Amino acid sequence: MSENANTPKEALLSPKNRKLLSDPIGKDNPITVQVLGVCSVLAVTVQLKASLVLAIAVVAVMGFANVIISLLRHGIPPRIRIIVQLTVIASLVILVDQVLKAFVYDVSRQLSVFVGLIITNCIIMGRLEAYALQNKVWPSFLDGIGNAAGYGSILILVAAIRELLGSGTLMGIQVIPDFMYNIGYVDNGLMILPPMALITVGVIIWIHRHRDKSLVDVS
Repeated sequence: MSENANTPKEALLSPKNRKLLSDPIGKDNPITVQVLGVCSVLAVTVQLKASLVLAIAVVAVMGFANVIISLLRHGIPPRIRIIVQLTVIASLVILVDQVLKAFVYDVSRQLSVFVGLIITNCIIMGRLEAYALQNKVWPSFLDGIGNAAGYGSILILVAAIRELLGSGTLMGIQVIPDFMYNIGYVDNGLMILPPMALITVGVIIWIHRHRDKSLVDVS
């Protein structure tokens, strides 16, 4: 065996595979770069706890959906591939929804229909169509986890900003001390209104694109 041959562990964690995880969290984030999956970011980011649970749910659904579609990719007729993808996603979402109801029922009620709307999340459908249908299982799994983590990171960041400034809490725990309120500090009630979610996401997108000039269309 050649001395330069990669071990299985090295192959699994090759630079190319690591980029599948890291790029969507950073420079290729599906929200800040492609502006996908914004609807749920605007809807469920009033409280950090709910956003964290939804982010974990999307990671689970997207990771396993990519694996399943990759395994089935050679047997899916092109004409019904979208139906197959939706069926896989819907089955996983139903499973996740039942798990949430069993273990975090209060958060499940708070998320309401937004767990079900994972089925129509364009990030998931996009990665199944663009990546899992053309690639092997392990890279597809990493691609799914990476893009879901990128989506979840923005979801969590927006929720943390809105809950902290709007309610003075994080995960329902008071963070801003009482003496701040005693000297006149007031929670910004605007932060818990839907328009502020859009503004917060817009600011994050602007900051991200300002830092990476390659994302700005100069044509």
